[in-house]
Amino acid sequence: MIENKVEKSGLITFNLEDFYPKGERVSFDIASVLFQGLILKEKDFREFIKATDWSVYSDKYVSLVCTADAIVPIWSYMLLATALEPYAKKVVFGNLETLETVIFSEALSNLSLTDYQDERIIIKGCSKYPVPVSAYVKLTSMLKPIAKSVMYGEACSTVPIYKK
Repeated sequence: MIENKVEKSGLITFNLEDFYPKGERVSFDIASVLFQGLILKEKDFREFIKATDWSVYSDKYVSLVCTADAIVPIWSYMLLATALEPYAKKVVFGNLETLETVIFSEALSNLSLTDYQDERIIIKGCSKYPVPVSAYVKLTSMLKPIAKSVMYGEACSTVPIYKK
């Protein structure tokens, strides 16, 4: 009979990809609506906001960026967020990496840690989804005060991170 030693070890594997919210991630670059690629004209921008079909962002996670070397007023991002909010799952200022960080941070902040009290935990390393490093750091910070130990990797080859 084959014996599952990992199961008997009492180790709990925590897989961050289980917290990966489904949905397309897209970036909206405000540079595409700047006059001559440099200036944001308020009147033209407001017309653009009104004329755009924002429903194309339905159920998507949206990051707002500006790739042009231009001074963009803060209110322009606020207007974009207001236009996107009824459709998008989430709107953040920053690149796609920032978007992933925010998404995972929110997902982890809702996590109940009672099942992990005084347990030996392995935070699984490999993932099918792009789990940001920030999620591993946040999870480690959350588990350290309550876990008996925290390790990284797979049950067959872990890297010790913390031991009480």
